[in-house]
Amino acid sequence: MKSATHKRILSVFTLFLSAAVFATALFTTSAFATEDEKTEAKAHKAIKKITSDKAKEKYKIQPGDIITISVWKEEDLQKDVLIRPDGFFSFPLIGEIDAGKKSIDEIKQEIATRLDKYIPQPDVSIAIRQINGNKIYVIGKVNRPGELSLTKPLDVMQALSIAGGTSTFAELDDIIILRRENGVQRAIPFDYPEVERGKKLEQNIILQSGDVVVVP
Repeated sequence: MKSATHKRILSVFTLFLSAAVFATALFTTSAFATEDEKTEAKAHKAIKKITSDKAKEKYKIQPGDIITISVWKEEDLQKDVLIRPDGFFSFPLIGEIDAGKKSIDEIKQEIATRLDKYIPQPDVSIAIRQINGNKIYVIGKVNRPGELSLTKPLDVMQALSIAGGTSTFAELDDIIILRRENGVQRAIPFDYPEVERGKKLEQNIILQSGDVVVVP
């Protein structure tokens, strides 16, 4: 009798212990899943913000670019112009225009405003004929180092991809972007492994003309 009672107690205890272990495992799995979901949500939010920022970016005209300007019903005001090294170009009636690092819309608005003195409400159109000045450079331990033309907004990860990816012995956590602003050059750090894991996404910046991506 005592043996049967002991067995029942042992059986109940074993069942209780199994239930406790199962509940603990379920809670732990749920906690990990919740943490993973939070991490994934943060990464998704950051990527969405970067994508949104890129959508707002517009191509900026650079020295060496060639643009075609035309004014509707004005044959004498249709011409291709080369953006000089100082960022300026000349146009009939209005003279010098500063196009350096301006978007097509900004240049078009300035031309229309200045032409309005001579032609009421001019209808100005501008198209990019050649992109020669807007370039970035990827050097170091990549498979295809060299210059890349910026025909649209390009971030660091995209530039590395176009350069054929990094080579086997590249120091991926020590990549830097060299950028010159107002005559002063600075180094911007880029940690490839972290960005690849969806972290430090703010480092995956939009590259600017003249930037040099260095992969040591």
